[in-house]
Amino acid sequence: MSRRLATLAAVALLGLAAPARAGLLPVSVSITPEAEQFRFTYAIVLPTDSQLRAGDYFTIYDFAGFAPGSNVQPDGGWSFASANLGPTPDRLLPGDDPTLPNLTWTYGGPTIDGTKAGLGNFWALSVYQTTGESMFTAITHRSSDGKPDSNITPTTVPVPVPPPPGVPEPGTLALAGLGLPLLGLTRRLRR
Repeated sequence: MSRRLATLAAVALLGLAAPARAGLLPVSVSITPEAEQFRFTYAIVLPTDSQLRAGDYFTIYDFAGFAPGSNVQPDGGWSFASANLGPTPDRLLPGDDPTLPNLTWTYGGPTIDGTKAGLGNFWALSVYQTTGESMFTAITHRSSDGKPDSNITPTTVPVPVPPPPGVPEPGTLALAGLGLPLLGLTRRLRR
């Protein structure tokens, strides 16, 4: 526990020493039922000192229960892809379960300068309502010098729900009800 506190303190000190820079950020996540599935909506902003250029993207990792074709993005040049691995910006190491899909939205419109601009809501459906934490990565460009800027942050994703413990069939209970007394009688006779 003390090692974790030391790490958090070091990260906080680094945050005070340098101005914060980040690419696209998910500022809110909402989950709403839709038919027999659940809509996960991500409100995405472009912070100050950032530019969104054609080819920039963000990825939400390990989106369990994704319903293919259910993605929606704002008008304005966004495209969507789903794959079980990546893409991952350089120098970022998000956790990535190769058995779960990652959702990636890529921008293809004109350059947008960031003034903490809301880019809209991006969403996809999942068969799961239960949530957990996964990673969100993005790549944009800095307005000040045009260099690529990448970030990683936690976000909310759907996670599989383990099946409930099995309930025995009535026939199984009847057999157990008959078998247990016979097992006890057999043990008693052997003594």
